[in-house]
Order: sequence, then C-alpha cells, then structure tokens
Amino acid sequence: MEEEGLLLASPSSSSPSLLSGISNVSTRPFVLAFTVCSCGAFVSGCVSGYSAPTQSGIMKDLNLSVADYSLFGSILTVGIILGALICGKLTDLVGRINTMWIINVFFISGWFSIAFAKISNRSLFFNPKVIWMLDMGRLLHGIGIGISAYLGPIYMTEITPRNLRGAVSSCSQLFAIVGSSLFYALGTVVGWRDLAILGAIPFLVIIPLLFFIPESPRWLAKVGREKEVKAVLLSLRGAESDISNEAQEILDYTEHVKQQEDGDSGFFKLFQRKYAFSLTIGVALIALPELGGNSGYSYYTDSIFTRTGVSSDFGFITTSLVQMLGGVLGTMLVDVSGRRSLLLVSQAGSFLGCLATAISFFLQENRWWEGGTSILALISVLVYFASYGLAMSSIPWIVASEIYPVDVKGAAGTVCNLAGSISSCLVAYSFNFLLQWSSTGTFLMFATVTGLGFVFIAKLVPETKGKSLEEIQSLFTDPPLKNSTS
Repeated sequence: MEEEGLLLASPSSSSPSLLSGISNVSTRPFVLAFTVCSCGAFVSGCVSGYSAPTQSGIMKDLNLSVADYSLFGSILTVGIILGALICGKLTDLVGRINTMWIINVFFISGWFSIAFAKISNRSLFFNPKVIWMLDMGRLLHGIGIGISAYLGPIYMTEITPRNLRGAVSSCSQLFAIVGSSLFYALGTVVGWRDLAILGAIPFLVIIPLLFFIPESPRWLAKVGREKEVKAVLLSLRGAESDISNEAQEILDYTEHVKQQEDGDSGFFKLFQRKYAFSLTIGVALIALPELGGNSGYSYYTDSIFTRTGVSSDFGFITTSLVQMLGGVLGTMLVDVSGRRSLLLVSQAGSFLGCLATAISFFLQENRWWEGGTSILALISVLVYFASYGLAMSSIPWIVASEIYPVDVKGAAGTVCNLAGSISSCLVAYSFNFLLQWSSTGTFLMFATVTGLGFVFIAKLVPETKGKSLEEIQSLFTDPPLKNSTS
C-alpha cells in the first residue's frame, strides 16, 4: 500500500525534496563525477543514435546492400560483447577511474576512424564493399559502450546517498537518451562524416575532469585501502557531513563479504545457489529491452518509417523529443514511485508500442485504412520510445548495480552485460531480414517478449528504493522468495 501511495504522488510534489537532496550533496567532487558519467552516457547515446539517421546516406555514398549495412549496424554489438567480457574484471582490477580513461580511448579512436574512413580493397570482414575503418570505428565504439554500460551505473550508485541513488543514476543515464535524440535530429541535417566529428566534442569536457574526480569508496574498501574510504566520502558529502556511519557500514559489510568467501573468489563463485535469484533478476532485466526490439527500433528507425510512409525527418525529430520527455519523467519518479512500478509501466507501454507497430504493418500489407496507417506507425514508435525512456533505458542497470555484493559484482556485471549484448547483437543483425520475412510477425514477436517481461517483473522483481547498497545485497544473498515483491 505504501508503494501505491507513492506511485500516486505527483512529480511536482517530489521536486522540492529531490532538488533539496541534490543540493545537499552537490560538493565539487560529486558534481564533477556526475558530469563525467553524464558525458560518458551522452557519448554512448550518440553512438547508439548514429546509425539510424545516417543509414540512407552511408548506403548511398558507399553503395552498400542491406546485408552490408546490417553488418555495420550489428558490429557495434559485437564490440559490446567484447566490452562486456572484460568490463567486470577490468573495473575490479584497475578501479573505476582508470577504466574511464580506457573507455575514452576507445570512443575517441572510434569516432575518428569513422570520420576519416576511406575506401579500401579489404575490410575487417574481408568484404570489399565495406570500408574497414568504418567497421573498426563501430567495433571500438561497441567495446566502449560494453564497458561503460556497466561502469557508469556502478560508479554512480557507489558514490551517491541512498535517498538520491535512483534519481541521480537515472539523471546520468538520461544523457544517453539526450545523446541518442540529438543525433537522431542532427542526422537529418548533418552528413555522416561531420556527425562523427561532432561525436568527439564531449571528450573536451570529459578528459580534463578525469583528473579531479574521486575513486569509488566501495572499491577502495574492497581492495584494502580502508584509510582512503573516509577521505573520499568526506570529499563527496562535504567536510561538515557526518560520514562515520556510512563509512563503517561500507567497511563492515566488505569485511563480512570477505569472511564469507571460503577461499572461493573466482568468476564461478557467482553461480552459487545463494546468488541464483539476483543473477536471474539482473540478466532478465538487462536482456528484456533488447529482446523486446530496442536495437531494431533504435538502429533501423529509418527502415520502419520508410516502409510505413512516415517522413523520416519528422519522425526522427518527434521521436527524439518524446524519448527525452519520457527519460525526464522517469528521472523525476524513480525515487518516488520506485524502480519496480516504473519498470511495469515501461514494459506495458513497450508492449502497446510493439503491438501497434505490428498492426500498422498488417494494415499496410492488406491495404486497409491507407490514410491512417502512417499515423498509427508514427504513434506506435513514439509510444515505444517514450516507454523505453521512462524506465527500461536506465533502471535495469540501476537495479543490477544495486543487488550484487562487492565480491561478485564484477562477475555479475560481465554476465548481465553479455546477456544484454548478445541479445542486442541478435536483434540488430537479424532485424532487416526479419522485416523482409514479415514486418507484422517481427513486431508481434517483440510484443510477446515485452508482454512476458511485464509478467516477470510483476512476479519476481523486488523494490530497492530507499535502502543502502549493503541492505539490498544482504536481502538478495538470502532472499525469502515469498516477500520478493514487497
């Protein structure tokens, strides 16, 4: 009943509390850390949004076939899989900040590789039609996204107070939607090479700030640098703040986890029975949006609009605005209504969007209601992106970053990231071929997945709002399943 009451609370009533809470933790190191993570998410969004508006331009300039461009679109997810394989171990080994430096190298190299791509007689996959620098740039971007998709939410949840963790993490991830939306819009007026150059601009902000942001206090505790934990917390919370309880909770729980290791600290420790529930939740939440068609909608929006008679320029601009509005609303509500409630609303909206898209294709194929088919198609895409922006774009990773103890967090991040990356790769590469097989059937498949996802969230996903990371992780390590949705 408490959750229902919170769900009915208006965003405006929570805004003063949210703004007040943010102002209380707005120390310089915290603001700089938030800025770096937000810019990183923005770049990831730019990468994700790059291929949709540039599809026709790249295919025309380079004379690519559908299969050639599908390779370019899906090679991003190959890179994401590679990044997912190393993300957990890398961040545990060298720390959160050093990993950010590595990510920036991948992103910058990727943008310039695409921007200055030239025709060659050989390519990454030995296909003479495809420019190898174009493929390589997209692959490097994928590796960067694969690592940052895990690192960004993990870092923000580890440095943010519990009462603001959801809102701050969502706000940071909102910039991914902003980046994607901006590139959707810019892609209608800017050439694909120039758009790649613009993608490198945010690093003029990110790189200088990396010298001034603190390491995660929980990572410091994990690697035995206990003396630095209090110093970092003071810099994040302010010199006048009382951080003794928070620091002690972090140190005590880290010590408790180490005592429970029983000599088993390898990757496969994650697959012990006590982690089965949290692993199922994390993997399912990360994979659901991808299997539900997100990669298809994001990478091949131009194909959807073209097939249904919607103006691509108008469609991209309105899609960008709606997705951004959904993300803003989700950020305002995540610490009010909670993660679980927003996930349910988001999945329900995604289901309706996929179903309406399938209906629009069905009507077009049978030449029924020809005057309204394009309108229905546009509305369905807008509903999908608004719903995705509301919760499924950010909250799955927020939940995944909250529920795993420090001793298995790296391994869990790798497994969750792999699940999402492989799902994204399968959908991204097969999407155009599925459309050629049956446009209606493709989106009915996506609607089925999102419908099943709604049931999964309703039955199994618990609420994590308002709890410390240590409380959440203790709950999941030995969860009473009968209370899993309380």
